[in-house]
Amino acid sequence: MTIATSSRPRDVQVANVGEHTLILRSRTWERLKFEVEYSRQRGTTANSYLIQADKTALIDPPGESFTEIFLEELARHINLNTLDYIILGHVNPNRRVTLEKLLTQAPQATLICSRPAANALKTAFPEWESRIQAVRFEDTLDLGQGHQLIFITVPTPRWPDGLFTYDPNTKILYTDKFFGAHICEDTLFDEDWKKLDAERRYYFDCLHAPQAKQVEAALDKVAILGARCYAPGHGPVVRYSLSRFTYDYRQWCQGQKSLDLNVALLYTSAYGNTGILANAIARGLTENGVNVESLNCELAEPAEIARILEASDGIIIGSPTLGGHAPTQIQTALGIVLSTAAKTKLAGVFGSYGWSGEAIDLIENKLKDANYRLGFETIRVRFSPTQETLQQCQAAGATFAQTLKKTKKLRTPRQVIAEANTDRTEQAVGRIIGSLCVVTTRDQENHKGILTSWISQATFNPPGIMIAIAQEQNVDLMSHIGDQFVLNILKEGRNIRRYFSRQSTLGDNPFANLETKIADNGCLILTEALAYLECTVTNQLECGDRRLIYAVVNKGEVLESNGVTAVEHRKSGSHY
Repeated sequence: MTIATSSRPRDVQVANVGEHTLILRSRTWERLKFEVEYSRQRGTTANSYLIQADKTALIDPPGESFTEIFLEELARHINLNTLDYIILGHVNPNRRVTLEKLLTQAPQATLICSRPAANALKTAFPEWESRIQAVRFEDTLDLGQGHQLIFITVPTPRWPDGLFTYDPNTKILYTDKFFGAHICEDTLFDEDWKKLDAERRYYFDCLHAPQAKQVEAALDKVAILGARCYAPGHGPVVRYSLSRFTYDYRQWCQGQKSLDLNVALLYTSAYGNTGILANAIARGLTENGVNVESLNCELAEPAEIARILEASDGIIIGSPTLGGHAPTQIQTALGIVLSTAAKTKLAGVFGSYGWSGEAIDLIENKLKDANYRLGFETIRVRFSPTQETLQQCQAAGATFAQTLKKTKKLRTPRQVIAEANTDRTEQAVGRIIGSLCVVTTRDQENHKGILTSWISQATFNPPGIMIAIAQEQNVDLMSHIGDQFVLNILKEGRNIRRYFSRQSTLGDNPFANLETKIADNGCLILTEALAYLECTVTNQLECGDRRLIYAVVNKGEVLESNGVTAVEHRKSGSHY
């Protein structure tokens, strides 16, 4: 393994990593940025990938630190006028700089990204709107010659626009910010992976520890793919330690969730500076054995904020100052804190600003007036953070953690009794039964179905239903206003359920052995069902680990008047 050194200039390393597939590794042997995640000071790589089949796709162009040398090297391997697609695992200001220059040389290219990324790009560059194609979970893109890419949305608080790309032809999963490491070396793959343990764990602790819940959800989504290689945005390509690295991620996530103390870290970040401060504070907390649940309030529902606050022992709020005020999202989060969070919880305040810092003072004063005790001296940073500023933030996180440990009260006997009765409570909740149904959705020409019993009638006029779905259950096809689906209510005695799972699966066709017909809304009706309802989504709400979907029933029919509804019986309320 080559140790990073400043004696070598930045360059772009190019190599084959699969059929029709190149990696272009933009490398720096020095520390790239003054951010906590780069503190190991062993350089880094910004990995981009080029698939050249009947159509050509570039995955994850680097940030502005490498713009010139990257575009120069890319032009040696492809005529930029023939580039068809640019696929973005996430969008940030640095990457936009490269995109601007790249699109001037490849004006015909289509940008492929998640919906949140598409919205951000359209806001920043309205002239690009016709060139942007937003994709949902399990959407596909056929490049020809067997390269039919599959997209997996992986939103997290730090990257709400996160997107994985999977190529079944090469079995490469392009993971962007997952499974990376900030280290620069000549070795392309992870042959000597045991020596990477420290870099990998540090990278995880800095970037993913505060969002362990969402990381686990992402791991669940890709578990069924059968990938043989991870192609991350930074560091070596993962080929030899894929199963071990995946196991490590799960263990590290579990380790975060098992910690006794939890801190809710709520923030917004207009230009990225407040987010950098948040990451440094989170690092100080996790280093000292405290679990952090980070939440970017710009994309969070009030119910999600309330859930995190309820489970927290401490609250830290960060905000930029825009026009002399805190952003609306932070004001909303602060209102939820003041109205719901116990005054015994330890609090903290930080933020960045350009010419004034009224938002930081507002938050601090509101918390003090409500008798919250602050766990560190409020942090105010003008313009971009420096290395010294980030060290101060890490130290503040460490101080907050130690204070929290000292002041945390012992659990009351009542809480202990409640824990002892957990099994009984779960058994009682499990006695709630529901109709066994198959929900069918449609994604262009692809039909999908999931099995569920978490459904009930919600309104009489108009007739409406409420259904609870998890992220892996085609949530992207059912969670937007106007989305349509068919609810097929199953009949007792007919074992249709064996063809469907409670999770969406890639590549399977559960309808192959079933008789179906097309509903007016384009989704499938199971003709062996007891009844069906054609529904349109009109509202949704994030609640705990599920999303509640309210849909109006547009049309319905009983297919067998003498049948009995199949129902789901459970023994525990903690699982299906």
